[in-house]
Amino acid sequence: MRASGTFKVADFIPAAVPSPEIGTAVPVGLATMDKQYEGEVVGRSATLFTAAFDQSTGTGTYVAMESFEGTLHGRSGAFNFAHAATTLGEDRQGEFFVIVPGSGTGELAGITGAGGIAVDPDGTHRIWFDYDLSH
Repeated sequence: MRASGTFKVADFIPAAVPSPEIGTAVPVGLATMDKQYEGEVVGRSATLFTAAFDQSTGTGTYVAMESFEGTLHGRSGAFNFAHAATTLGEDRQGEFFVIVPGSGTGELAGITGAGGIAVDPDGTHRIWFDYDLSH
């Protein structure tokens, strides 16, 4: 089953990078994020976010682990999902998105699946979960 929605980043808090630091041509950063979701996906998430990203060119790669709490198609609970992608300016590639098996609670217990994220030209952030609750 697919649940789609939009999200907004409600908070983005940079964190210190633990040492020892190794210098590369693209700086590495850590942050926490809070997101708010609307649509068939309603709720909020707390995100641990790490990236190697060049602001001037929009080139880099991120890896994120999210803890979501809310509803998918009106079923409530919580679960984790992980995603990663590489950006080359406006282009996204090498995308990875998975719902963490065994992480579901409440009416979302047993959730498995995948999904994706896309950013529209107007800046709207879209998310979808292709999920199964039959486990």
